[in-house]
Amino acid sequence: MANLAIINQAAAIPASYHNTAPPKGPRYSASLLSSPFARANCKPIPRLSFGTRAETMTTEKMGIKIERNPPESKLTELGVRQWPKWGCPPSKFPWTYDAKETCYLLKGKVKVYPDKHQDFVEFGAGDLVEFPKGMKCTWDVSEAVDKHYNFE
Repeated sequence: MANLAIINQAAAIPASYHNTAPPKGPRYSASLLSSPFARANCKPIPRLSFGTRAETMTTEKMGIKIERNPPESKLTELGVRQWPKWGCPPSKFPWTYDAKETCYLLKGKVKVYPDKHQDFVEFGAGDLVEFPKGMKCTWDVSEAVDKHYNFE
């Protein structure tokens, strides 16, 4: 009888409910609830969350600042989408920053080897990167780059 009550409750939900966000908390299938064994042993179905961003994380290594997954509000505040664009195919080349550069990678993957350092800094699509004025380095582009950039 309890099983029938669950089904009847589900049928009694107004159609307008189905056009709203699902309720929070664990969800159980009606078929799972029909078995006493399943009721005692089943686990909630994990909810997938679409449209959320990974957590923002900022690091600094050898003078290069990288903010991974910056929120769209920060990109808008900086005016990133109005900055000029630059791109290049996979390649390796030396570079000197005559001014501070901030760039936002739309696609690609890069390792930058600052002069006088044995290590490298790696970044890619979705990263907001800041290079200090005066830095000399070598860019090693492993995946074609497309980026917005701004010199100060």
